[in-house]
Order: sequence, then C-alpha cells, then structure tokens
Amino acid sequence: MSEELNLPARIVIATNEAPKAIGPYSQAVRSGNLLFTSGQIALDPESQQVVAGGIAEQTQRVFLNLKAVVEAAGSSFAHVLKTTVFLKDFNDFAAMNAIYAEHLATPGIEPPARSTVEVARLPKDVLIEVELVALIP
Repeated sequence: MSEELNLPARIVIATNEAPKAIGPYSQAVRSGNLLFTSGQIALDPESQQVVAGGIAEQTQRVFLNLKAVVEAAGSSFAHVLKTTVFLKDFNDFAAMNAIYAEHLATPGIEPPARSTVEVARLPKDVLIEVELVALIP
C-alpha cells in the first residue's frame, strides 16, 4: 500500500539488546529518516522479566532498552525529537525526571519535546513506559 501512495518504506528495527516484543508489534519502525519506537517497559532483555526495585530502577532499565533500540537504528539520544512518558503514579514524576534528564537533557544537547501522563495500568504492572521519536542522521 505504501508503494501505491508513494510513501517511504517502513523498516522494522530489532535488537537482542532490548526486550523482545511481547505482542504483535515491532521494537521500532524507521520511515525515511524518522524512527518511531514502541513503548519500552522495565524488562531485562535476557530474562524478559521486570527488573527489581522501584521507579528509579525501572526508569533506568527503560532508558537502557530505548538506547539499545535507537542505536540499533543508527541514531542516538542526541537525535530524539519527542518522548511520551506513561507513569502509573504521578508522585513518581520527580524521580523519573531526574533519570530522564541524565539520558535526554545532557549538557550541550537540547532536550526533546515531551508529554507525561498518568495511566491506570501498564503492561506487566510496571511503573513506567516510554516511547520516542528520533531522527536518524
């Protein structure tokens, strides 16, 4: 169908350095020079289990997973345009935000646009899920 509409091809991005998809979706999809990731939760890529700990540990794992996917596509966190953060409890915002800043608001790099929302429930009852859109240079 994309060929009929003259749209850029979709290229599926997958890496063993991030958790396998737990449903009918891809870790990320590239279209042109844009990368769209699926939401990443705090799954360890080797065990496919939720990491132990609270919001800090889960947020750190989420960003390690996202970094692996973004790098597998040939990009980096410096090229992230937009993130969406889903929190189970907005009281975790400050702790999440501190770790978020370590990855996406480092000195000399402008942070991406972001939406953060509180949700009733996330897959595997995790505390956080993050998805992003990045440029592929």
